[in-house]
Amino acid sequence: MNSATNQTENNEALQFNIAISAMPERLDKVLAQLMPDHSRGRIQDWIEAGHVLVNGQQVRIRHQVLPGDVVQVWPQARPEELAYEAEDIALDIVAQTDDWLVINKPAGLVTHPGAGNWSGTLLNGLLYHFPQLTQVARAGIVHRLDKDTTGLMVVALTEIAQTHLVRQLQERTVTREYVALCHGFLYGAGCIDLPIGRDARVPVRMATQNAIAPRSARTHYEALEHGLFDRGLAVSSVQCRLETGRTHQIRVHLSSKGHPLLGDEIYGGKALAGAQRQMLHARALAFEDPRTNKTVSFTMDPPADFIAVYEQIQWKTK
Repeated sequence: MNSATNQTENNEALQFNIAISAMPERLDKVLAQLMPDHSRGRIQDWIEAGHVLVNGQQVRIRHQVLPGDVVQVWPQARPEELAYEAEDIALDIVAQTDDWLVINKPAGLVTHPGAGNWSGTLLNGLLYHFPQLTQVARAGIVHRLDKDTTGLMVVALTEIAQTHLVRQLQERTVTREYVALCHGFLYGAGCIDLPIGRDARVPVRMATQNAIAPRSARTHYEALEHGLFDRGLAVSSVQCRLETGRTHQIRVHLSSKGHPLLGDEIYGGKALAGAQRQMLHARALAFEDPRTNKTVSFTMDPPADFIAVYEQIQWKTK
């Protein structure tokens, strides 16, 4: 194994000419030796995906490389290396200034790249439509909504605006109001004050009990309506206002009271009345404009799938 020509630019391959004196060896093992900066597992993925050719032919991982063979490799970027690439993703912009924009996030759109979602996120779309956000931390994202939660978010367009808006969140002066549909009859109004941390048993869940590194979390709620679905299954419409902003906060807090959201299977909710996701919508947002220091407020009606579930329930006033 005596030569390698780096031709990765212009989508060309790395080429390795295997020495006549080399012993026959498995392809993945050979490449792991030739490309020590890449893990063997990653190289195996490239072979399986057809990004490696031996003498111009696609082969399997266990293929025996022989003396005199020519091996070509098209190295592929790690998924996380694509996290901050701009992508043409449509944005529903509700309002915009030189300092910030408010968007209406749809269901199914991940806010920020992470494990399993390194592309196709809101952040990727923001970088496409607002290239200047490459100069702003987290591409201007100030707060997040879960993938299947819909509604209003504010995004900073400058570093100064982001600092100002993050400070408002820390001081708990940003108003974030949600509407949710949950199981059971939830009565009255109150505040759920339970710390939230990662569930020690189920990594994708958050928990209020036996949680890893719990942090303080406060959710104010008020029951709006009570209704019945099908064979007398109880449902409540609930208004929630966040004082803090922990991961899955409303979902975890309402579930802790025995009222998981419709469609939220992670926390015990069922696909009642056709709910295919958690029935949670960020319907109101208010914050202080970083430039004028005046409060700006926005509201947004729930999307069609939320309304369709709502209309399947026979409501009565609280």
